[in-house]
Amino acid sequence: MIDVMESTELLACAQRLQALAQAGLAYATSPYDLERYQEVRTLSARLLHTLSDERFEKIIRVFASETGYQTPKVDIRAVLFRGLDQVLLVKEKLDGDKWTLPGGWADVGYTPFEVATKEALEETGLVVKPVRLLALFDKRKHAHPPQPWYVYKAFIQCDIVGGSLLADTTETSGARWFRKDELSAIELSSDRVTESQLLTLFRFAEQPQLHALCD
Repeated sequence: MIDVMESTELLACAQRLQALAQAGLAYATSPYDLERYQEVRTLSARLLHTLSDERFEKIIRVFASETGYQTPKVDIRAVLFRGLDQVLLVKEKLDGDKWTLPGGWADVGYTPFEVATKEALEETGLVVKPVRLLALFDKRKHAHPPQPWYVYKAFIQCDIVGGSLLADTTETSGARWFRKDELSAIELSSDRVTESQLLTLFRFAEQPQLHALCD
């Protein structure tokens, strides 16, 4: 029986094996080495499938589409405060209408601030102006459910400069302002944001002079 700590350690090992295999496939020249690296990649994908909820076919498809030296994926979240004690959350359709901060994967060709602006508009209808990076977290160091991808999470504070709040978008089914004391009573999309992270982010609304956090 594997406990949570062992599962986390095995997941980290599987992610590292996958990264080594991808680098080997990018730089090895011997056909024998390439065959071995491909086998390591397949075995790491099987281990990742066992340790996470992702389908094996999806893991293979996503890993097989990546070449070159592997780096972490980047998830960017827009943080919108109202006063000192409210933050805007949206309901994520892909995760059963659970609540999260607006955001998503970083896009090639966009700066982090541009991604935050784009995601906020698409998921809330609000036009925002990014003002500062609040935190850059390593996902494995926080209480997110296990997943195959190694992820850095960037939380960017934004000010509202226009638009109007939408009740429904392509990706979200609602949006609402929440006080800090309401967070424990709602179901969060824990793959995207945790209650602990939100409570930490509230410190920046209360103490704007704080320096950005980084794991």
